Amino acid sequence: MEPDVISSWAWVFWLGLILVFVIIEVNTLEFTFLMLALGSVGGLVAGLVGAPWWLQLVIAAVLALLLVLFVRPPLLHALRKNADPARSNVDALLGLGGTVMVDFRFGAGQVKLANGDVWTARVADGIAPGGLEEGSRVVVTAIDGATAVVVPATDPTPEEAPQ
Repeated sequence: MEPDVISSWAWVFWLGLILVFVIIEVNTLEFTFLMLALGSVGGLVAGLVGAPWWLQLVIAAVLALLLVLFVRPPLLHALRKNADPARSNVDALLGLGGTVMVDFRFGAGQVKLANGDVWTARVADGIAPGGLEEGSRVVVTAIDGATAVVVPATDPTPEEAPQ
């Protein structure tokens, strides 16, 4: 294509690119594609004031890079500043104390956690299940699918619900 045709229709390219970046940003919500879209706006503006297509690309790339490096981190920090620090889902179970309900004689057992949930459980690798009878105190170290991986509690009264 002739460079004059590229320069005269570059605004269509920039609008399409901005639209694609905004759609991706709406789905990711991490500000990277928003910065790329704003860089593309810089390329569009450069094209509208008469810059050649190669200068439009340079302006868009430099602007996007500057935005990603210097604007995105403070935005992410501000977004997460007042986030809820409470752990949820599987993360909330890690470190939670419990009591053995069904012993580990045949490999898997059951534990009742401090939050009231009863889980199928297995002892962590390298730990002998021999000392874990019914009523023994345990601590959850991992969740493997629908199975809690536990170790014996070292403290006779572990924290029931870690903060």
